[in-house]
Amino acid sequence: MPGTNLTRDEAATRASLLDVTSYAIDLDLTTGALSDSPGTFGSTTTIRFTCTEPGAETFADLVDATVHEITLNGRSIDPATAYADSRIALTDLAADNELVVRADCTYSRTGEGLHRFVDPADDRVYTYSQFEVPDARRVYTTFEQPDLKAPFTFTVTAPEGWKVVSNSPSPEPEPAGDGKAVWRFAPTKPLSTYVTAIVAGEYHEVQHVYHGKYGDIPLGHYCRQSLVEHLDVDELVKVTEQGFGYFEDAFDYPYPFGKYDQLYVPEYNMGAMENAGCVTLRDEYLPRSRQDRAFYEFRVEVILHEMAHMWFGDLVTMKWWDDLWLNESFAEWACYHAAVEATEFTEVWTGFTNARKNWAYRQDQLPSTHPIAADNVDLRAVEVNFDGITYAKGASVLKQLVAWVGLENFLVGVRDYFKAHEFGNTEFSDLLAALEKSSGRDLDSWAQEWLQTSGVNTLAAEFELAEDGTYSSFAVRQSAHPDFPTLRRHRLGIGLYDAVDGRLVRRTSLETDVSGELTEVAELVGQQQPDLLLLNEGDLAYAKIRLDERSLATVVGGLATLDDSLARALCWGAAWDMTRDAEMSATDFVALVLSSIGSETDAFGVSRIPGYAALASTLYTAPAHRDAVRATWEQGLRTLLDAAEAGSDHQLSFARAY
Repeated sequence: MPGTNLTRDEAATRASLLDVTSYAIDLDLTTGALSDSPGTFGSTTTIRFTCTEPGAETFADLVDATVHEITLNGRSIDPATAYADSRIALTDLAADNELVVRADCTYSRTGEGLHRFVDPADDRVYTYSQFEVPDARRVYTTFEQPDLKAPFTFTVTAPEGWKVVSNSPSPEPEPAGDGKAVWRFAPTKPLSTYVTAIVAGEYHEVQHVYHGKYGDIPLGHYCRQSLVEHLDVDELVKVTEQGFGYFEDAFDYPYPFGKYDQLYVPEYNMGAMENAGCVTLRDEYLPRSRQDRAFYEFRVEVILHEMAHMWFGDLVTMKWWDDLWLNESFAEWACYHAAVEATEFTEVWTGFTNARKNWAYRQDQLPSTHPIAADNVDLRAVEVNFDGITYAKGASVLKQLVAWVGLENFLVGVRDYFKAHEFGNTEFSDLLAALEKSSGRDLDSWAQEWLQTSGVNTLAAEFELAEDGTYSSFAVRQSAHPDFPTLRRHRLGIGLYDAVDGRLVRRTSLETDVSGELTEVAELVGQQQPDLLLLNEGDLAYAKIRLDERSLATVVGGLATLDDSLARALCWGAAWDMTRDAEMSATDFVALVLSSIGSETDAFGVSRIPGYAALASTLYTAPAHRDAVRATWEQGLRTLLDAAEAGSDHQLSFARAY
């Protein structure tokens, strides 16, 4: 029996058969015995849909419910026989159909479906939904797949005095007696089930309005009452307005869902969720103690990531979860790009290189690695692919795609894509077609080598020197692990840095396309060998890079003298990769960190790189030297902590590491 699983083939069959006209969902949050945690709530769903083959049969989805009544086209169906294995069997369909299901559904304490939380601080009650990937069916009866979009009309009965928020603007509640009230929401735009939402409880609410390029957007911010003092709403509104200012202009498409609420919710099992116009975020993003800049930088990225989904994911939605990687990778790339263009966090790509990209490189070298475009044959496959490859490697490769086709060509293609497929469903080939049209580049083979294969390439400089110290030949050699032998095309920056008056200064840089095992770079022939030769200048490529002997000595002896934060991040990453691959000793890596991390300016570098040194000292050292290297690391870290400015991010990060 399929249980809660759904296969791609089943979804395709159902999509070919049905077209959903509308959902009407009536939730009663005042019923059910809450003394028996987690309790239940009333859920009545009316789905109107057409069928291309009258007389055919299909099924609707509903999980962990007590079903009281099922009516199909006025015909009563016995729940005892029709509802089994999380599915409702529907037979003898008409051309036009109406399904009504009345049930009691179960609150969650694990963040799936409708989560219910009682705040131990004051006993106030908070609920919120979390539906990605397949959990709307825990709250109402659904056709649970992204390509059966429809308008949704929610009606919610809840205690008077609660706040109730959904995808449509919150209406004025209607008194219903006995301390209850009813919220009747207007129909939504066509949505996939997984981005619908209900948030209800004793939330604190703050409202603002963003006056944007295409008109006003009401902005709501919510949190539980015990966290009101930590809701730094002015900063949150500022970032939200900066995001809308950038995305509406860059995408050349008005924000499609009217209002925009952001709700900071308790016990969240994810970071955030892009429910259309009703974004939920974990309330740990509201700082309750001293936090470093990396915390605020990451929070900005999360806010902008979910906002980017309003267009890429909610307005235009993947047909099936095979394109989960694209959904998340686009939002990941977009949030970093928007942060650079629109916020004070103009160097976030440095943090991406120091943290997120290292996550991707690590996961891509484990036995569990998989292609970016995973073969998600069913929901079980989908649920194991929310990982560093889907998010961080995908965003890295998308960043390279932007470099491959050019930023303006990329944005032109994306704008055409939104206009052509608004409120519809697509596959990756639809985006590729738009980008091929805007850029003139053939992208099919690029997609094959980057998205359908696993593993990370290594790029190293191969050169000869003339007697005067200039390059007489120069090439980039590409290699791959024998288990994943694909050699790919890379858009590669190359930077030449010289030591000048005690600083490492970039003399020149260039970009080139690298492919195959060896790529000659004629432009560097005749150039004086620099003190630091940096492959992947600008971090356009997704690849491990190697430092040649002279460059590695320069980095070990003077990384702190390199002023460019992204270039430093690439050097940190190269040294860490070389350490993990046993091409640089753990002792030398620890020494590098101790000598240079104290002057590092990137918040993610300061917070993450000490962790790499700790791993090097405890796991990557020879047993005979391990105690000595660990002592050097611990004593050196304590020295850095003592020397750090009081109250600074460095002091906080070094204290945590120590």
